[in-house]
Amino acid sequence: MKPSHLFTALCLTVTAALFASPLQAEEIKTVRDFGAKGDGTTDDTQAIQKAVDSGHGSLVFTKGTYKLTKPITINLDTTGFTSLTGDGTPRIIMSGAGPAFHFVGTHEGSAAPSDFKPNVWEKQRMPIVRGIEIVGDHKEANGLEFTGVMELTVTETNIRECFHAIHFTKRNRNLIVANCHLYHNRGVGVLYDNVNIHQSNIVGCHISYNAGGGVVTRGGNVRNLHIGTCDIESNMSPDTPPTANVLIDCTGGSTGEVAVTGCTLQHNSKSPGSANIRVLGTGTLSEKKADPTKEGHIAITGNVFSDVKVNIHLDNARGVNITGNSFWEGFEHDLLIENSQAIVVGPNDFDRNPRYSVNGNWAKDINGLVFRNCSDCKVAGVLVSGVWNKDAAVLLENCDRMTVSDCSILDSDGIGLWLKNCTRTKISDNVIRDDREEKKMTLSLKVEGGKDNKFDDNVLANGSEGL
Repeated sequence: MKPSHLFTALCLTVTAALFASPLQAEEIKTVRDFGAKGDGTTDDTQAIQKAVDSGHGSLVFTKGTYKLTKPITINLDTTGFTSLTGDGTPRIIMSGAGPAFHFVGTHEGSAAPSDFKPNVWEKQRMPIVRGIEIVGDHKEANGLEFTGVMELTVTETNIRECFHAIHFTKRNRNLIVANCHLYHNRGVGVLYDNVNIHQSNIVGCHISYNAGGGVVTRGGNVRNLHIGTCDIESNMSPDTPPTANVLIDCTGGSTGEVAVTGCTLQHNSKSPGSANIRVLGTGTLSEKKADPTKEGHIAITGNVFSDVKVNIHLDNARGVNITGNSFWEGFEHDLLIENSQAIVVGPNDFDRNPRYSVNGNWAKDINGLVFRNCSDCKVAGVLVSGVWNKDAAVLLENCDRMTVSDCSILDSDGIGLWLKNCTRTKISDNVIRDDREEKKMTLSLKVEGGKDNKFDDNVLANGSEGL
């Protein structure tokens, strides 16, 4: 045998050994083996539920269109370990109300080893959904719902035309949603619905054109939420209540320990109240339901924001760090920060780049930074350029113990930096000027009311008032 042929034979032998599995070919079953037709017409609900209830565990969907008329319930403590897998070719049509697939577990503790009951490890851990498409064909159809589940992974999955794409309810732990396409659903892309969830990662996904929001938390108890390297866009509609590409609504609950990193968040400016990130931080401590909190402990870093009414909106938040991001086209504000405390706005680029003139909207976007009724916040090292048609490029109103330092506020209309009724605030080492041929900056700095403020080493090329 020639050396090249011998090498090829050895490679084939090694490959066969590596991919050999105790689950032999005759033991591998698809949902068709349980009676599913996958022809797009036959109701496959009963057959697929039979496959789930068989306890076979590995539910393989081959190429085809599988019609469901009611949810498939996967009771993990009964079925044992269960996965739904395909290679991207199977399509599930949900023609009834509710989720196409509802995974139900019994995990009730935290993620600490001491909180696990034996049956979770023995029957329930790590359900997987991979490589399938779910399409809604009912106004109340959802994609996937998870309750009481531990160590879930949803990956390489496409969910569209449903109400909610992925819906978390009651309590779950240690979740990964990765490399998915959640597109054009009438509700939310990923909804944390008054749920108790710690440790969840959403990475590498396209989450787009979901009318009720992209990633949304409402109430509940949510910790360790990581959103990274996703494209999240136009998750709002002119016909729905104001929402955001990422909406953290703490009303009636508590959300914290959130990181949004390395994403593009954008579109659309036509929806009233649209935002790229909105944090409604008024929550309640579980042990003191009557006491309101300012929720936060959030890092927003290394993202690109554009083309909404407000790029980032914080209301009653505490402990939010906004650093290293690029902003353009806030049609009302780039930042709107209200009733908040301990907000750090580090080096960011708030620029008007002529490269981006969207749909004839050039100059209709207003941009600018507003802090209102805030305390103990720091703005340092930011570039603010080209805030047009606004009273002030940067406005601090009714604020206390603020610091604005080493910032450049350039070529903007109205007042560069305006302090209204602020106290114990320091403004230092800033460059505030308008060098356009047609200057529209009326003042570099205006101070109106307030007391105990300090101003040092600022370049105020267009004059000041009230110092």
